[in-house]
Amino acid sequence: MTEPLVSFRHVSKSYGAVRALDDASFSIDAGEVVALVGDNGAGKSTLVKVMSGTVVPDTAEILFEGKPVRIHHPNDATALGIATVYQDLALCNNLDVVANLFLGHERSQGSVLDEVDMERETSDLLAELAIRPRSLRVPIGSLSGGQRQSVAIARSLLGKPRMVILDEPTAALGLAQKQQVLDLIKRLQGRGLAVVLISHNLAEVFEVSDRIEVLRLGSNVASYPCDVEHHDDVVAAITGSRLVSARTS
Repeated sequence: MTEPLVSFRHVSKSYGAVRALDDASFSIDAGEVVALVGDNGAGKSTLVKVMSGTVVPDTAEILFEGKPVRIHHPNDATALGIATVYQDLALCNNLDVVANLFLGHERSQGSVLDEVDMERETSDLLAELAIRPRSLRVPIGSLSGGQRQSVAIARSLLGKPRMVILDEPTAALGLAQKQQVLDLIKRLQGRGLAVVLISHNLAEVFEVSDRIEVLRLGSNVASYPCDVEHHDDVVAAITGSRLVSARTS
């Protein structure tokens, strides 16, 4: 068997007396969509922050393609090819699509921005992902929620990552916009990317994921292949309504 693309093992993190993560683990293969689910306070956000380098764990063993690595800063995650799209998107509503994609990474020729090159690359990337805003030069705040989310995801791909973490990507979106984002997740998988999906919406999780990992009180409590026959088991693991002792794969 080949090694997973990324493995996080024995991850623990405490904030004073609060133990946010307690010997948690997570792994993912290239081209795999893995959903990370759990109730509020389960440790999902803290684990995502550990993966993205914004939180340094108290203990952790991190392997990238089987080799030990350190992630103590967002730059460490970026260097490994790990990109994160947070729920707030971090977009500038007054800037257009091109400016948002290249924000902080603008292309230039000498002291002049290379608008032509940036617009060309934006157009090519959005076309490849089947993202079709009405114009690349309208303020992004005028686009629909689904289009803004899609642009935020597209921006994460400029650095050619190998793993993308999506934190509640369909929150506050309408049905049509949610489907647009779910279709985009499938296209990311088609590009061979590992996709970590954090979501409370189990219907969406079962639609796009290959595997479901359940956290509860900072620890792994269950792992299931993404088959609707496991729906009740996933709910039970999330809520703790019955003891889940077996991890299936």
